[in-house]
Amino acid sequence: MSATTTISPELLRRFDMAGPRYTSYPTADRFVDAFAAPQYEQALAQRRDGPAASSRPLSLYVHVPFCESLCYYCACNKIITRHHERGQAYLRYLQLEVELHAAVLGTGQAVSQVHLGGGTPTFLSDAELAQLMAMLRRSFAIAPGAECSIEIDPRTVDGIRLQALADLGFNRVSFGVQDFDPQVQKAVHRIQPAEQVFALVAQARSVGFESINVDLIYGLPRQTPESFAHTVAQVSQLRPDRIALYAYAHLPERFKPQRRIVPAELPGAADKVSMLGQALAAFQACGYVYVGMDHFALPGDPLAVAKRQGRLHRNFQGYSTQPDCDLIGLGVSAIGRVGSTYSQNAKTMEEYCNHLDQGRLPVVRGLSLTRDDLARRAVIMALMCQGEVVFEAIETAWLLDFRSAFAPELEHLQQLQEQGLVSIDAAGVQVTDEGWFFVRAVAMVFDRYLQADRSRARFSRIL
Repeated sequence: MSATTTISPELLRRFDMAGPRYTSYPTADRFVDAFAAPQYEQALAQRRDGPAASSRPLSLYVHVPFCESLCYYCACNKIITRHHERGQAYLRYLQLEVELHAAVLGTGQAVSQVHLGGGTPTFLSDAELAQLMAMLRRSFAIAPGAECSIEIDPRTVDGIRLQALADLGFNRVSFGVQDFDPQVQKAVHRIQPAEQVFALVAQARSVGFESINVDLIYGLPRQTPESFAHTVAQVSQLRPDRIALYAYAHLPERFKPQRRIVPAELPGAADKVSMLGQALAAFQACGYVYVGMDHFALPGDPLAVAKRQGRLHRNFQGYSTQPDCDLIGLGVSAIGRVGSTYSQNAKTMEEYCNHLDQGRLPVVRGLSLTRDDLARRAVIMALMCQGEVVFEAIETAWLLDFRSAFAPELEHLQQLQEQGLVSIDAAGVQVTDEGWFFVRAVAMVFDRYLQADRSRARFSRIL
């Protein structure tokens, strides 16, 4: 991709549609109740006994659902409480879940990546976070140099806490900023002055975090192209290593907190397109590499390097430099991937705890992937991560004839080729510089489930 690519407003408007983010394929809305704890245990056992078990590292995700206050835009699985004693009770259940995994997998499996998400992981005290990391280290072998990241609400930490996190082994941090404008912050019930975030980022750098990410959201109530341009300028001045720029999806029928947002205060489609276009141009002009799917990184960041070298991967946390590997999800609602299966834990605390009280892993839904699923996943991830699909590579890996197996898809791609998003030749499909900004739309062509039912209301918008 060229250093700076200008996207026309017309293209942005044309592809202002809903679609999956493809942190997995098939997507989580396709999971079924027929896949539960017994099927998940079988997948764990196959990993333990498989020939590549010792050489294939694991990734761990721990979901901490607690938040002290409600952000109205939030679509995460969370529990709003000021009772911090609930953290200690939750850790006891996480301990049970970790022990059940160790009983099947054995202890000492190598881990190359640990991610704490939520909710607000820093709802837990420093002592509780130390207890959590010690718990993981007793059952898993977290490799030297492993990528250990944590999501942080800036309102919950100071320099002393950041030092404590670094001492626990965390080397990557993500700050939820969303918007610096005070009126927008008031409208979404998340007041955090820009000065506070600037101070925290400086402190995170001083204690040695290897990578600092900032999350932004456009399309929030009271945002205007002018106000968001100011936020973008402030973030550019802040200069985090990575930026995640998400479109707000207003789905109050699904996410109860969003009912507190005043619909009349939401920016219109034209303003959202303007915000996105301005942000894309501004971040690239400041030297950021557009990694893909709303993510930017400084040229020297491992994510940007992986993009240049064709080593980008994608998992439930988004883009990653980590090789394709199994992921164990721990905690309420956590999603995992082991072998050719996906799994998800119970979404309510009561159900999650009940399963563990009865000595069962809390998996309540998931999916065993078919051969067609696996082949399509390979195609979609090649598009999402490398920006191209080489026909021969898919044909060799999956023993199929690409043009025959995906004839309808290739016909559909002709339309995207006419619009300048892809180029198709005898060797494969390449995403163009412009097309990289709409790579979800390209990937959607190969989603068999999505093509079978065109109802997309469950997904966030592409822009």
